[in-house]
Amino acid sequence: MSVNGEYLRVTSAELERALKDPAWALELAEETQDAQGEREVAPAEARHFTTHQTWHLLGFLLRRFAFPVDIVHGEEVLTTEGWGYEPPRYLTRDRVRLAADIMRQTTYDQLIEGVDPAELTKAEIYPQIWDSPTSLEWARDLFTPLTEFFQGAASAGHAVLIWLD
Repeated sequence: MSVNGEYLRVTSAELERALKDPAWALELAEETQDAQGEREVAPAEARHFTTHQTWHLLGFLLRRFAFPVDIVHGEEVLTTEGWGYEPPRYLTRDRVRLAADIMRQTTYDQLIEGVDPAELTKAEIYPQIWDSPTSLEWARDLFTPLTEFFQGAASAGHAVLIWLD
């Protein structure tokens, strides 16, 4: 079973309701995932986004880059109940806006600059596939869409729920 990074855009009213009723938020997340399904939705328009298994690599690279917003795990606890591998967290719309602004100015090449795959192995970054310099390319195809997802959320004034499933 793989661990995937999951994101859900929510309005301010939905965030307020989610904080009061996390079970409702989980249901909303599941319904949104099911409704979006395999349809091709532009990341900037999508309510749900997944970074699949690249979440841990992206988190490592962003921490190393001193990224000021935790876009991999979220920053505020939504509930202590697990939605998969850990409790869901969220980013307020202001933190989403800050993340989107900085992501727009950040390239994947900047994130991987000077990274040795051996660092990833030593840090036990999931999954353990760091046997060559080309393995760093693995998350490139998800960083740009993740940026677009955050930009869409910021433009709409949305908060983002984040969890590992």
